[in-house]
Amino acid sequence: MKVLMLVMSDVAHDSRVLREAVALAEQGHAIHVVGKDVPPGWVPPHGVTVESVSGGSGLKPGGDGGPSRGRLRSTARWLLLPRHRQRVWGTWCARAGAAVRGREFEVVHAHDFNVLRLAAGLADGAGARLVYDSHEWWSGRERHGRPTPLERARERRIERRLVRRADAVLTVSGGIAERLGRWRGTKVLVVRNTFPAGVGGAVPVPERPSGVVYAGRIGAARDLETLLPAAAAARLETCLMGKVDREYLHRIRVTVGSVRIEPARPVDEVDDVLRRGGISVVTLTDSCENHRLALPNKLFHAVRAGVPVVAADLPEMRRMVTEYGLGELYRSGDAESMRAALESVAQDYPRWCKQVAQARDELNWERDAAVLVGVYATLAGRDALPVSAL
Repeated sequence: MKVLMLVMSDVAHDSRVLREAVALAEQGHAIHVVGKDVPPGWVPPHGVTVESVSGGSGLKPGGDGGPSRGRLRSTARWLLLPRHRQRVWGTWCARAGAAVRGREFEVVHAHDFNVLRLAAGLADGAGARLVYDSHEWWSGRERHGRPTPLERARERRIERRLVRRADAVLTVSGGIAERLGRWRGTKVLVVRNTFPAGVGGAVPVPERPSGVVYAGRIGAARDLETLLPAAAAARLETCLMGKVDREYLHRIRVTVGSVRIEPARPVDEVDDVLRRGGISVVTLTDSCENHRLALPNKLFHAVRAGVPVVAADLPEMRRMVTEYGLGELYRSGDAESMRAALESVAQDYPRWCKQVAQARDELNWERDAAVLVGVYATLAGRDALPVSAL
């Protein structure tokens, strides 16, 4: 089938989108992805074509000007951010719709709610199937800027309606699937953010950890303020690796310990960084329902790399970490709790590594890709809907 994927990310660094696109291309589907601000010169995987559309950028943080001017800029940003966010999304959707005009497709695959309305309109206009791939619990996610309760209520109504209308709905965790399933009235399948079973990189897992690695977006609500003092107290070096939100960076205060901030890297290179440190941290604040339902990429990347985790004690992560023995949990916002968890993993490190290695048999992309492939086989009329791998 001819599949049009829509996602408001740069695609090059969106591992979920790339894994899904490749898995479907390997089954003979023609995959065209429209993303946002794809890096110039980036080459997509074999069998996948990618088109880049711009919707504008985020509000820029203010420069120097003293405390009073800084507070004024912060207040203005707080007031304007929701409107700016909607403008960027609206601009991107209008340009993406124009970019695909005249293109033939049989399925429109919407990666998250901010492209779902566009995807539904394109599917309706072309008589195509609609797949909603919910990367998060949209109505429960944390938002920055002034409160917008009417906007949130409107989005929730639209999402509920389109979840019912979609031909298939996928998501990343059992908790989100349960909630979307209530709206839909039928089972929502889970395609987790796992990685291929083959371990990449060349660095072996250490005998004892020397540091902790956070591999993900470096920004607000990631609970990094808890991580830094906890790792220092546990005498572990800290590596923060990923795209940095510039307006957040000034909040990181390093008073003790060793901290490195590095740019995002390809998957195999991240494996090596994780093994050099020895412990992967999966930090989140307990500040919204979406965080409590999340199963982030970095949790499964640790499994692929073969290193244990210290993860926030939030419902979905607690279930995954305890079921497979992937590491220890800590209370969000509690540096002493995190220090104790880090030290516990370090003290019994070989046992944790053994349990993580055993978990690879089930927590791998090959299993989750089979769910995705089965959904598309059903849309093509070739098979029945699969049972989720979970």
